[in-house]
Formats: sequence, C-alpha cells, structure tokens
Amino acid sequence: MYHVPEVIQVILDDYFSGFRMRFSTNDYTTNWINLEVGIAMGCTISPILFVMAMEVILKAAQSSAGLANLGGGCSMPPLKAFIDDTTIFCSKEDETKRMLTRLDDLMSWCRMEFKPKKSRSLSIRKGTVDEATTFTVAEQQIPTASQEPVKSLGRWYDSSMKDTRRGAETLELASESFLAINECGLQGKFKIWCLQFMLIPKLLWPILVYDICSITVEAIEAKTNKYTRKWLGIPTGLSDVAMYCRKAKLKLPMKSILEKYKCGKARLLSM
Repeated sequence: MYHVPEVIQVILDDYFSGFRMRFSTNDYTTNWINLEVGIAMGCTISPILFVMAMEVILKAAQSSAGLANLGGGCSMPPLKAFIDDTTIFCSKEDETKRMLTRLDDLMSWCRMEFKPKKSRSLSIRKGTVDEATTFTVAEQQIPTASQEPVKSLGRWYDSSMKDTRRGAETLELASESFLAINECGLQGKFKIWCLQFMLIPKLLWPILVYDICSITVEAIEAKTNKYTRKWLGIPTGLSDVAMYCRKAKLKLPMKSILEKYKCGKARLLSM
C-alpha cells in the first residue's frame, strides 16, 4: 500500500546521509555533527516526507475507534489532521483513551512525542460540557478547554462553544485599529492603503472563521466608511453605493468588508 521504489529509497538515503553541521567561534570550531532529528530549514524534501509519515501514523491509529456519531445521521472519521495538528473525534470515552494510547505508542516508536500542555480536551455529554472527564497522553493530563482556551488554525476554542464573544472582540479590534491609523502621521491616501491592504485582511479572517452576525459586520463597515470619507476628504453625504460601485465613471480601488463577508458566507453555503 505504501510501496516506495528502491531507486527513490537510495536517493533519499544518499541525500540525508550527508546532513551535517558544525559551529565556529573566534577561537574554536566543533567537529562535524550528523543531524538525525528535525527538519532542516530550506529543505524541500523533509516537509513532504514528514507529512507522508504523519499520514501513515494516522492511518495506523485510525482503526482504534469507529466513526464519530455527530447526531442527525451525520458521522465523521475519528481523526482529522493538518500536518502535525491532530484532532480526535470520538463518541465514547473509552474509544478516545484507546486512540490516545495508540497514537502515543506510534509517536514513541517514531522518536517523537506529544506536548500535553499545548493540547486541549473537550467532553460533551447530552449537549453540556463535562468537566469531570479528563484524558492523558505521554503520562501527562491534557488540560481542558474550560481551564485554558486554545487557538488552533487561527480559531479560538473554549468551553462556551459559542462565537458571541468573538464578534465583540473583532469589533473592538476594528475600533482600536481605526484610531491607531487615524492618529499616525501619514497622509490620507496612505491611511487608505493601510486600511485596504492591512486592516481589512486582518479583520476578514475572524469574520469568516467565526459565526459572527451581520449586524457586527455592518457596524465595522460603518466605521470603515466614516474614516474613508474623512481620510479622502469626500463629502459625508456620498452614499456607500457610490464608494464601492464598479460601474460608475469614477471607480475607487476599495473593497467593502461587508461585501466580502457576504461572498464568503455564500461560498460556504454552496460547498
């Protein structure tokens, strides 16, 4: 199933057998040291091999638990991963513990180890968070999401299982950022550049990742239009449609954060 041609094996053996480095100071130079663990910076082969190895490890551990039942006839595989960021979904506590034990054994065999302090666990029973259930890996207890919220792939997870707080935080971030740009010594056109190419992309990530209501996005859009008129010196009576219109004779090279939000949500629903 995972056959690698012998020619490729020989090439990889020759490539990695010469990985050495040494350190030099003003008075002393060390001997050459063979590198055995880690990914060399700038190496194009090592990341690919690492991802392939992680895929083999996850495939070997996936049989330790069945499909996770999410309710409503919906189920999903017990393991989800992005490179080395692994998430376990199990319907039963014993399956989760068995999966963790299997992964721990495989990682030890590969001379790698988990970092329980950087991991989090979240147990849900009958729709409520169960604080009594805990899990261990590498002989250490995994902190729960209630004790320490965790950020994974740009998204925060906590025991509330709601994104209400994230909407308020995004609105506060937008307000603080507008004030910071407004108080800097740049000309108005450069402030618009900071808004369009720095702030809006920064705000779009939480807006599209979290379940934030359109009212919050409309409030951010209103602040955006307010400062845009101020920095460009255009009349306050100019409508929002005129600012972002693509068919008018005067087309401003600006993006509407509300339009981006609606396009992102529509794209998500169409998938």
